[in-house]
Amino acid sequence: MTVSDKTAVVTGGGSVRGIGRATAHALAAAGWNVAVLDLDEASAKDAAHEVGERAGVRTAGIACDVTDETSVEGALSVLADALPPVGALVNNAGITSPVPFLEVGGAEWDRVFAVNVRGAYNVTRRLVPGMVERGFGRVVFLSSVSAERGGGVFGGVAYSAAKAAQLGFARALAREVGPHGVTVNSVAPGLVDTDITAGKLSGEREEQLLAGVPVGRKGRVQDVADLITYLCREQTSYVTGATYDVNGGSHIH
Repeated sequence: MTVSDKTAVVTGGGSVRGIGRATAHALAAAGWNVAVLDLDEASAKDAAHEVGERAGVRTAGIACDVTDETSVEGALSVLADALPPVGALVNNAGITSPVPFLEVGGAEWDRVFAVNVRGAYNVTRRLVPGMVERGFGRVVFLSSVSAERGGGVFGGVAYSAAKAAQLGFARALAREVGPHGVTVNSVAPGLVDTDITAGKLSGEREEQLLAGVPVGRKGRVQDVADLITYLCREQTSYVTGATYDVNGGSHIH
């Protein structure tokens, strides 16, 4: 059994400069077949085509709204017919929100939790049973340094709370499915150069943030993608329920 006969699913993997697409590339380079799920179908298909062309693996790009159970079921039905069984899931789909707590309304709070928490549940709940049945699986949640230090970069309270909920989700799930050969871990990126941060940092604010990063630079999407790929390896079977920081040392704890 090798990863070449299994599929890795990356949610929210369509963005050209995002962690999800970089992760899809890294997983494909390691031999995984890759399914890219994204709200934007054109971006999902473009990412899948790009990954397949570069790595020579089987890929699929599928439209999927992770907040909608019907959409998730439809996307995974397409996936089941297109690619080998799923062996890895990267819960990357997410949104941020900088709204201060004293200004955040219920609709905004629910919107952030719908994507980051319910969305991860919707996909994980449908894919993990198959992993358990087959006796192998790797699940990785994309949390955030904001969950650990309480915001302070882009995310406000809603984002920090949602990303912290992912950590609890991952740790509890790791206990349940560990006996079945399925590991569940979290990655908590710090300041990473993606479309989310593009153009939002400049001058004094950027200098202030980078002054607190011991390695002296923003993270690159490849920094996160490489760690996720390591956690998805078959050999990484004794690591579960863990949270890995990718922040250049900006939050040492």
